[in-house]
Amino acid sequence: MTAEEVARGVDLAGQVALVTGGSSGLGLETVRVLAACGARICVPAIDPLVARAALRGIDGVDVWPLDLIDGVSIKTFATAFLERQSRLDILILNAGVMARPLFRDQEGHEGHFSINYLGHFRLTALLWPALIAAAKSRVVILSSRGHQICDVDLDDLDFVRRPYDKWMAYGQSKTANALFAVALDTRGRRHGVRAFSVHPGMIMTPGIRHLSRSELDAFDAVAPDGSPIIDPARDMKTVGQGAGTTVWCATAAVLDSIGGVYCENCDVALIEPSEGFGVRPYAINLERAEKLWRASARLTGLDIAIT
Repeated sequence: MTAEEVARGVDLAGQVALVTGGSSGLGLETVRVLAACGARICVPAIDPLVARAALRGIDGVDVWPLDLIDGVSIKTFATAFLERQSRLDILILNAGVMARPLFRDQEGHEGHFSINYLGHFRLTALLWPALIAAAKSRVVILSSRGHQICDVDLDDLDFVRRPYDKWMAYGQSKTANALFAVALDTRGRRHGVRAFSVHPGMIMTPGIRHLSRSELDAFDAVAPDGSPIIDPARDMKTVGQGAGTTVWCATAAVLDSIGGVYCENCDVALIEPSEGFGVRPYAINLERAEKLWRASARLTGLDIAIT
């Protein structure tokens, strides 16, 4: 299903949403569909001018500066947001990077872990008052089938002791995001805050810009002319189809009493993957989710208590 099909009949008038990475690819489509449902949407962006140009023509969207690799930038953004908005109904943590050569943030954290996971952990913790104030809110975190590459190495999150591998770094960050949803939902459910992780599918978006043509050919992802192959049966989707599960997790009434789950194809995924689909048990393990949460709280100085 496409995001438009998922959202048919959904009324988000009066609701506030925030979508990281909302000015390109899956995020842009998510913003477009949620705005059409009546939501007021905040899109944080490293370059607000470029983001505003991409979002031109979509009503009800505000663009604010934010760099997820920079803790100071995240705090500045969150403070400004809370001063202007008393509630946050939908938080979609969509921004991310994939399979880049080794890079680190200013604190020395490996880049995929820093942007894909730790920056979103910081942002969510700082925006927690607004999520609670909405009384009934949802957090949707973009994981990926890439979580099947590896578990989180809690003893070497930043590739200090082990050799760096860009796919292992990407896979670890996506497993971290699935575990994030588990631990966050544990903290939020009593406050009406539910969390979900999502695999959108294999989609040709700007996020693949660091992949070589040979790597894309290895995934059988592009036709000889360079155009993307669309074959949903093999998880190769359009941007509209890829955004479908995100919008489903953000809006579907059937999920009102569910949370902390990994979703794909507009459904809760099966455990123990078959032919690539489904979720690895380690990515939804509560004990590992809590260990990662405690490590993240130590690294950031931010926490949300279980009450």
